[in-house]
Amino acid sequence: MKVQIPETHLDLLLGPVNGVLTTVMPDGQPQMCIVWADYDGEHVLINTTLERQKGKNMLMNSKVNVLLIDPRNGNRYLEIRGQVAGYTEDGAIEHADKQTQAYSNHKQKHFYGDIYPVEQRDKETRVVFKITPKKVNTDAIFS
Repeated sequence: MKVQIPETHLDLLLGPVNGVLTTVMPDGQPQMCIVWADYDGEHVLINTTLERQKGKNMLMNSKVNVLLIDPRNGNRYLEIRGQVAGYTEDGAIEHADKQTQAYSNHKQKHFYGDIYPVEQRDKETRVVFKITPKKVNTDAIFS
């Protein structure tokens, strides 16, 4: 059964809102990190590399959690419990550039060169992980 992201909270995925991705370490310990999130209408998209811990963790254990909190109202949030559906290298650098522009308010154009050194591109495998939402929670009880 497909779980929909409520339209009332879609802006948290589509706007430049820093999210928190929770993955599981090999020893079972949760690992959390700040991420830029995106949405293609079906999957939450997380751009990273296969060499970073979150990438390694998602390859080993497909269960993840993404939390986005509205920066203007801390009681408004979107929690997505999901499962990694796969990843792709195709278009990953272009996607990172798109995210860089959105999250920098168009002050920076390229991920490699503006955020990370250009030389870093050859040292890592940039990918976009696709996460299928399995359960969605919104907003605090007292909001």
